[in-house]
Amino acid sequence: MNSNASRPVPPANTGSAFLDWVADASIAITHFERRFDPFFRPPFDTVFRDPVARLVTALINMDRTKETLGIAEERLIPDEEKHVDSIIASFQTQMRNLWKPGGFERGGNTKTHGIVRGEFIVHDGLPEKMRRGVFAEPQSFRAWVRFSGPGPYITPDIDDVGFMSISIKLMGVPGPKLMDEEKFTQDFFGVSTPTFVTPDVKANAQLQIESVKNAPVFYFFNFRRSHVLDFIMQSLWIKTQSSPFEAPYFSCVPYLLGEGQAMQYSVWPRSRERTPIPRLPLRPPDDYLRDAMVKSLGKGDVELDFRIQLQTDPHLMPIENNAVLWPERLSPRISVATLRLPRQTFDSPAQMEFAKRLSYNPWHCIAEHRPLGNQSRARRRMYWELSTLRHTMNNVPHYEPNGDEVFQ
Repeated sequence: MNSNASRPVPPANTGSAFLDWVADASIAITHFERRFDPFFRPPFDTVFRDPVARLVTALINMDRTKETLGIAEERLIPDEEKHVDSIIASFQTQMRNLWKPGGFERGGNTKTHGIVRGEFIVHDGLPEKMRRGVFAEPQSFRAWVRFSGPGPYITPDIDDVGFMSISIKLMGVPGPKLMDEEKFTQDFFGVSTPTFVTPDVKANAQLQIESVKNAPVFYFFNFRRSHVLDFIMQSLWIKTQSSPFEAPYFSCVPYLLGEGQAMQYSVWPRSRERTPIPRLPLRPPDDYLRDAMVKSLGKGDVELDFRIQLQTDPHLMPIENNAVLWPERLSPRISVATLRLPRQTFDSPAQMEFAKRLSYNPWHCIAEHRPLGNQSRARRRMYWELSTLRHTMNNVPHYEPNGDEVFQ
């Protein structure tokens, strides 16, 4: 069986019939709303999304304590490694519950919409402070770019939570890497919400415990440590998507841009064209997002804009809290590169299976782009251990691509 084939969301398993009913009902309501979302969402976003996001950000900041950190400065949070252990254990349990040996999928960003060839073209004439790492000079890198759905489940596209991700693996990047399992790559990540779903690893551990029960709603809504503001912020961006090529993606967590500078980055569609979602408000095809990718790359090249936002205020643009939206009024996003996806056919079974061989990890990077903050520190071990589990269960060794791969 193709493990990347769509299937229904598993029912909640909280140990309480009432709580199971609440969790399952919340999923059913979400699925219903997704059918009608495109009819009202564009005007809502135009008028309300940014003002509401600013208000929610202000409320989140009101509840935060001043961290007294400098630009690009980090600080361990209490019991950080214990929380990371809990996150990894939850993911491993959930992966073993969902997948069988030979068909293990990723614990997060699970459904592969497609993996495509790309070219990452660094612009000429960048401001001096931007010319660090791979952006130091105008140059081009070959890339493998994976577009995916939210996870941990693989559902029909209309039944996911309206969230997508992008993983960019540059190849032929010189210099020592912070993880030695890959020698010539630099990985970049983005998701279609500008803030992370959890502020830190402590909260992330709580979310994953509820996710194992197939009831993440109780992470956001509970009587002990609710995360209502985070839910509102995420809800402003999750929606019924039209194509993986037509949404912006955000790093959500910070990275170095050379010593003493921190950045977040984002990836933006160059085209304003929107692919019609077929059959709404009835059910679209299960993989309509992949179909949209096939259609676009069958017609011609797709270009995406890679932008950098520098940290200029260590409190309002924090390193250790990833639920805070970095305000553009303090630091605008500046275009530094173009991600060009040339016209191609990518949806052969062999190329789709190729995605399972690859491991993306933000620590596949040069020192100038070291990940920052507690959730980034967690990702080093978390991504490596979950990737190792997936490859071991599938009996597929880790593979570092070079761009010369050919598929029949």
